[in-house]
Amino acid sequence: MEKLEKALLELKIPYSKDSLMCFAQYMDKILEWNEHVNLTAIRDKNEFILKHYIDSIMICGYEPWQCADRIIDVGTGAGFPGIPLAILYPNKQFILMDSLGKRIKILKQITEELGILNVEVIHARAEELAQKKEYRETFDLCVSRAVANLSVLAEYCIPFVKIGGYFAPYKTFGATEEIEQSKKAVKVLGGTFEEKTFVKIKDMDLEHQILWIKKQAKTAAKYPRKAGTPAKEPLK
Repeated sequence: MEKLEKALLELKIPYSKDSLMCFAQYMDKILEWNEHVNLTAIRDKNEFILKHYIDSIMICGYEPWQCADRIIDVGTGAGFPGIPLAILYPNKQFILMDSLGKRIKILKQITEELGILNVEVIHARAEELAQKKEYRETFDLCVSRAVANLSVLAEYCIPFVKIGGYFAPYKTFGATEEIEQSKKAVKVLGGTFEEKTFVKIKDMDLEHQILWIKKQAKTAAKYPRKAGTPAKEPLK
C-alpha cells in the first residue's frame, strides 16, 4: 500500500489510515472472489494497486471532479474507477452500474461488508437505465474505464449527464484516431470535447488519459438507442 500512499501524496488527495485499510480490504476481497468469478485479469497486488487503484484516482485533481456531487460509473466491472473514488470521497454519491448481474451481486456484498455507504450498485444495461427519468441527465459526472469504442461509450454515457456536467472516459494514450472518429457522435449527443489530461506520477507508468467532454445540450430522446444497437451501429 506504500505505492498507493505515495500516489495520494503526490496528487495531493486527502486520505486517512481508515481509507488505506479499506483499500487493502477491498483488494483482498476482490482477489478472493476472483478465484471463483472472473472479475479481473490482474492478480498481482502491486499491479492491482497501480492499474486499478492509482489509475482510477488520477481524475481527482481536476475542477469538474471536485465540483461533482452525483457520479455514475458506467460498466464498472470489478468496481473501477468508482470504488477507489468513493472510498476517498465519502461525501460524494456514486451509482455503479454493470450489465453482468454476478459482478453487481459481489460488489453489493463487498461494499456492505466494508461499510462503503455512499455507493449504490445497479444491475442494468446503460441503454435501458439512461431512459429512466430518475437517472437521465441527473448526474454531474459520468466516468467509465469500459473498453468500448468511444463513439459507442458516448451513447451509453452522455445521456446520464446533466447540462453543464461532464463525461470523463479513461482512454489509452494511443486512442487518438478513436477520439477523432467519435467527435461527431459526441456532438450529436449534446457534448463537446474540452481537453485531455495526462497524469504523471514519478516512477509509475500509468496507462490512461482522461478526456473531458462537457454536456452542452440535452440529448435527443431517441438516444441511447435500444439495447445492442449502439455497439452494432455506432454513431458516425
